[in-house]
Amino acid sequence: MQSNTAVFRGMRSVSSSYITILRRGESRYEEKKSVFLGFAAPATTEEEALALIGEIKGRYPDARHHVYAYLLRDRSLMRYSDDREPQGTAGMPTLDAIRKGGIVDAAVVVVRYFGGTLLGTGGLVRAYGRAAADALRAAGIVSMQPFRRLELLLSYADHPRIAPLLSRRAIPILESDFGVDVRLSLRLPEDELLSFLTELTELTAGRAVFSIEELFFDGVPIDFTADGLN
Repeated sequence: MQSNTAVFRGMRSVSSSYITILRRGESRYEEKKSVFLGFAAPATTEEEALALIGEIKGRYPDARHHVYAYLLRDRSLMRYSDDREPQGTAGMPTLDAIRKGGIVDAAVVVVRYFGGTLLGTGGLVRAYGRAAADALRAAGIVSMQPFRRLELLLSYADHPRIAPLLSRRAIPILESDFGVDVRLSLRLPEDELLSFLTELTELTAGRAVFSIEELFFDGVPIDFTADGLN
């Protein structure tokens, strides 16, 4: 650990939050006896997206259509397929369900079993969009926020000075050890790190010793029932 304030005065945040899905999700939607089965899964690479598509095609080989879309943070890569549905009626609505939520690193496959009645352009767009949106909701939509773990070494005299700071900022203490000195492990949002360290240094007159650990992301649930998704 080191207490040199130059460590953080030269820092600037380079990571930003993003929205993705937490786990796999499934949906079922029926329109005029056509059944639409939606499947959403996290995908950080094109290989993961293609693996999901291949898996769903293998599970439902008798389906009339296997429509898919995926959108990745990596190179802002996006792909979609109508899989023999009329152009623009299937793959694009599936992709739009992802984009409306601002979601990245996600893949969606919608399987259709034809019910014998043509749905028309508008009906197909609504059905594929609905099945995709419902699968994304079932997968759990989260905002991934950047955090830092901060290892802090304090004297017993300085500990009461920073306790109100931790409480006011609602900073969780992950671990604590009261030995010869006070050692605390904290979890801070990346965008609050510099201001926190500035306050910490002022409150302890530069006596606090800290170590800034590797950046990580953690998910905060988002509710898209009111806006965003269909």
